[in-house]
Amino acid sequence: MSSMNDQFTVHFWGVRGSIACPGPETVRYGGNTPCVEMRVGSERLIFDGGTGLRVLGQNLLSQMPIQASLFFTHTHWDHIQGFPFFIPAFIKGNTFHIYGAIAPNGATIEQRLNDQMLHPNFPVPLQIMGAQLDFNDITVGEPIQLGEVRVETAHLNHPGEAVGYRVNWKNYAAAYITDTEHYGDRLDPNVLKLAQDADVVIYDATYTDDEYHHPKTSKKGWGHSTWQEAVKVAKAANVKRLVIFHHDPLHNDEFLDHMGEQVKAAFSSSLLAREGMTVVIAPSPGAFMPAHAKV
Repeated sequence: MSSMNDQFTVHFWGVRGSIACPGPETVRYGGNTPCVEMRVGSERLIFDGGTGLRVLGQNLLSQMPIQASLFFTHTHWDHIQGFPFFIPAFIKGNTFHIYGAIAPNGATIEQRLNDQMLHPNFPVPLQIMGAQLDFNDITVGEPIQLGEVRVETAHLNHPGEAVGYRVNWKNYAAAYITDTEHYGDRLDPNVLKLAQDADVVIYDATYTDDEYHHPKTSKKGWGHSTWQEAVKVAKAANVKRLVIFHHDPLHNDEFLDHMGEQVKAAFSSSLLAREGMTVVIAPSPGAFMPAHAKV
């Protein structure tokens, strides 16, 4: 039996985009905004701090002390709004290495996380957090080495800029590509580089092509992509498994069920992200939901 240090798993704590949408019509796929946890060898990596980060935090309370690396794609609300409610960050003895690119206006990742907790937006400041918070401003395009894990970065096409990540460990790789808008005349070379030959690619497919191109409510310029574009990337980059992510809050369970069938027909090795879902990359590839979750 393999130990955790021999495993590469991806767990989804928040899969929704834009705004949290809990309710009876989203119970199967989930309503929390982006948060993905990767256990890679001896490392714990967390991607984005949407409302799913709060749920992850509750889970981590039984595993303390915690040491983890937290990577932000960008700081639009849906990717940071869970951070002030991340309980392990308030507890001494825990350590979090936090990574993010400097914003176009020059603000660091520390400044932006700090600012959302200032009055009148929040009752207590970031400085009240008792864990050790180690902030790191990344240079997009330069890799980050965490022991045996190598994290590659690339710019994504998104208003205000965003960063895509690729996690490499041994002969395995997983890419986290959200939020990003495709180009109309070509596939994005940055996206292809992150996705190339990856075991798993998590891709922003907020819209369908019909929604994106709708003559009255076009989503061009909103900074997101479609499942049809996700399939193009997966085929062009020889992706082993494609995970559709960042679901539109208007897409209920029934809509996503139907969309999942369409994606599967276009690219057989694909699935839609659901809260509670774990994708196993190593040692035994697969995907499963915990026993209490509805599939």
